[in-house]
Amino acid sequence: MTSTLPPSNSTRATRVIRGRILHFLRDPQFHDDGYEYWEDGALVVTDGRIAAAGNYATLAPTLPADAELIDHRGKLIVPGFIDTHIHYPQTDIIASPSPGLLHWLDTYTFPEERRFSEPSYARAVADFFTDELLRNGTTSALVWSTVHATSADALFAASEARNLRMITGKVMMDRNCPDFLRDTAETGARDSADLLSRWHNKGRLAYAITPRFAPTSSEAQLAACGELARAHPDAFIQTHVAENRDEVKWVAELFPDARSYLDVYDRYGLLRPGAFYGHAIYLDPDDRRRLADSGAAVAHCPTSNLFLGSGFYDFHQSDAHRLNVTLATDVGGGTSFSMFRTMNAAHKVARMGGYHLTALRMFYLATRAAAEAMGWADRIGSFDVGCEADFIVLDPDATPLIARRSSRSETLEEQLFAFAMLGDDRVIEDVYVMGKAVGEREGESVGKAVDKAPDNAPDNAPDNAGAREYGLSAMS
Repeated sequence: MTSTLPPSNSTRATRVIRGRILHFLRDPQFHDDGYEYWEDGALVVTDGRIAAAGNYATLAPTLPADAELIDHRGKLIVPGFIDTHIHYPQTDIIASPSPGLLHWLDTYTFPEERRFSEPSYARAVADFFTDELLRNGTTSALVWSTVHATSADALFAASEARNLRMITGKVMMDRNCPDFLRDTAETGARDSADLLSRWHNKGRLAYAITPRFAPTSSEAQLAACGELARAHPDAFIQTHVAENRDEVKWVAELFPDARSYLDVYDRYGLLRPGAFYGHAIYLDPDDRRRLADSGAAVAHCPTSNLFLGSGFYDFHQSDAHRLNVTLATDVGGGTSFSMFRTMNAAHKVARMGGYHLTALRMFYLATRAAAEAMGWADRIGSFDVGCEADFIVLDPDATPLIARRSSRSETLEEQLFAFAMLGDDRVIEDVYVMGKAVGEREGESVGKAVDKAPDNAPDNAPDNAGAREYGLSAMS
């Protein structure tokens, strides 16, 4: 369906981004009409929000006379990626060798996180981290800070400076961790409430209540998390669950009265919409049913699960229970900021379980699925009218190999799959945040900007466009 523009208002700045336009309406795994795609499309942005999306030829006559055209023909334009589980304090320990999760935490993670008590150090890492996300096409994320309130302040400030829609929260852990990273049930709740009052819903920012994982929080601290969640029903919740077998056994020892690892969180009111559970590999059918019924989401972290040898996420069971599954890089246990490399690993993990994870679905999981799980489908993750104009431009000729494979792609699935299997940050040609390219903020040129209204009829496309006709009759 082509969206149409309301009557033009010349006092409002309008940009028209022309190219191949793709976004998702629902999960393509279960719906043949799960996405919209326009080979020669237009994305109309007014004052930082989506005003229309559709065929360029249809929209061109309706555009304001002073609209600015930015020409990305031959490139694919999709909503910005959304990463639902990533640790910014682990940026500098990515790719650290370890035989397993607990050793990795003790040897690398905890010593590095200690440094985030220093505000200047935290802000320097936060600035690099947010820039690295953008360089990889990720425009929104659910981010972990450290136990220090200063670390959350730093990430919020860096995100605010870049006008990003971002979520973070200070970690809460009051046991089974080094003394230098330990809070208490009282101080953890107090610091979280203070951060929440200062940052939650400030501009494009939001707060996440963040118990690290059940073994590092006492029952008193988990109860305090539950109280915070009840007091702030629109706050997010993030934690880890059932990442590896040793961890599951440890939780059973620490919480002998709980039916399962997931049940520990459920007892304290931490299962609800807007709650994200990292990994969720070792769940039983009752856990999956409860997770689905609660409206909480899974953050699937395939590169981390492979790197730490944690296990394979079960997509068959996930689908059977209609879990809200999303994609996440989980840096620094995860080995790349790139959502393409995350898709690559997700596809292979699924294949190990006899499941074929399509490229269409992977792009859906990295965009609209995450937005819906966040309760932000009216804000990000698609090109629905009124959504914030966070989107990325993907270059099918980014590398010689990708260009060669793209030239042979006969369907949209093949092109997306080539991006997922062969792509990395080099595929990201431009990143737009609220309708402005990141490069514009630095005085760089963006695309092929033309400071005039576009012609009413589509003119000649780039030479390579004809090699990738995507069977439009099958793509409403």
